[in-house]
Amino acid sequence: MLHIGCHLSSSKGFLAMGRQALELGADTFQFFTRNPRGSRAKELDPADAAALAALLRERRFAPIIAHAPYTLNLCGAEEANRLFARETMADDLRRLEHIPGQYYNFHPGSHVGQGTEAGVAYIAQGLNTILRPDQSTTVLLETMAGKGSEVGGRFEELREIIDRVALDQKVGVCLDTCHVSDGGYDIIHDLDGVLTEFDRVIGLDRLKAVHLNDSKNPPGSRKDRHACIGEGCIGLEALTRIVRHPVLRKLPFCLETPNELPGYRREIELMRQAAK
Repeated sequence: MLHIGCHLSSSKGFLAMGRQALELGADTFQFFTRNPRGSRAKELDPADAAALAALLRERRFAPIIAHAPYTLNLCGAEEANRLFARETMADDLRRLEHIPGQYYNFHPGSHVGQGTEAGVAYIAQGLNTILRPDQSTTVLLETMAGKGSEVGGRFEELREIIDRVALDQKVGVCLDTCHVSDGGYDIIHDLDGVLTEFDRVIGLDRLKAVHLNDSKNPPGSRKDRHACIGEGCIGLEALTRIVRHPVLRKLPFCLETPNELPGYRREIELMRQAAK
């Protein structure tokens, strides 16, 4: 069975997201922990979180994905920015313990001229500060498109971060199909080769989730512009091979396509049919 969902708004609370996911035919979903362009988080309602946790168990959801705000940068040039990212992520992880056993995804960051090596070191340092032995949440490094000074556009960069994290068993990877294609990995014609390379560099046991997106730009463009399923340069045929692949098919897939809820409903059904 394909585990698939989409990105939902958390404005109405945790349980409302779970119910909305079910209405869309989803058995997983993603949400921002707080304003994606800011830092403020909605006050946590423990009863609401407990109700969602019960629903996830009852309806046998795959793990859901909490997404960190885009503004966080663990490897920013200014120490104040790095400290802000650490404090915000640590707060997110404390809050997520009210819905145990889920995933927390973040963009590794941009080194803003300091160089990839410095970026990798700062990201690992940040993770070493915020990860706790008793946390139930797995933190996911997202594969990036490699635009500008982004860290994480190559598998080797993610591996270097993981190698420097003391509690590395708390760290995994989320593979974004748009990002890896834009980053130059040929998931269209050589998916097996890309997964073999991922396994060689990082290890497939680290791959915990997939962001399922088409791309508005051709492979290797390093642009990071998501497209609706089948309307971009990756195409429905290649994305179908991804959801059917024996290495990937048991992972939670999350759509981040430029859609409203009716569009997500169509794409969820489309990919469920394609995965059969």
